[in-house]
Amino acid sequence: MTMNDAPPQDDPDRPARRIRSFVLRAGRMGTGQARALAELGPRFVLPYAPQPLDAHAAFGRSAPLVVEIGFGMGHATAEIAKARPECDFLGIEVHTPGVGALLKRIGEEQLANLRIVQHDAVEVFEHMLAPDSLAGVHVFFPDPWHKKKHHKRRLIQPAFVSLLASRIAPGGYLHCATDWQDYAEQMLEVLGAEPALVNTAEGYAPRPDYRPLTKFENRGLKLGHGVWDLVFTKR
Repeated sequence: MTMNDAPPQDDPDRPARRIRSFVLRAGRMGTGQARALAELGPRFVLPYAPQPLDAHAAFGRSAPLVVEIGFGMGHATAEIAKARPECDFLGIEVHTPGVGALLKRIGEEQLANLRIVQHDAVEVFEHMLAPDSLAGVHVFFPDPWHKKKHHKRRLIQPAFVSLLASRIAPGGYLHCATDWQDYAEQMLEVLGAEPALVNTAEGYAPRPDYRPLTKFENRGLKLGHGVWDLVFTKR
């Protein structure tokens, strides 16, 4: 199609461009991360595909599946997977250094119950995860987009929470955590308005034992900074 054939910017039939909650940044890859990516990636990184994930084939067993969105460098992800061997964990992350770091931990800890998809979480949930298929979803310390003009980029919005809830099985849970109070307040409002979810606490929840404290979180707590956990279950 030539430039003259391109649809005009105000064409009502042109699909709207979705606002993404992340920005891809070039990150430095350590040698250990690069080696893990090359050696372990083919086994533990699942390719994104716009079709339902066969979890039994991916993990080699049938077990409750928990998905973590945006695992960063994967410290908490690996600890949780190690502490809960009865569950399978799927981590979603777009940044390659974080994928390499988690793969390195998978190798060091010999974690058989952890897989990774390096792709946009919204599209993974839309196309790869079937309705009522998840035991839980973790969203720990997502980008707060602290400037008010950027709040529209925050991951926890009504439409996405509705999508998450549709993929969680009845009795399953959605666990969010943030160290930004105004984002915590928004999360509480959005999650509380989703009819498929029920709060497990009167407001914010105590930190569940399975979520480890990160070094960053520990440092913040010592400085008096707050951390807010929200745990909702699917009706």
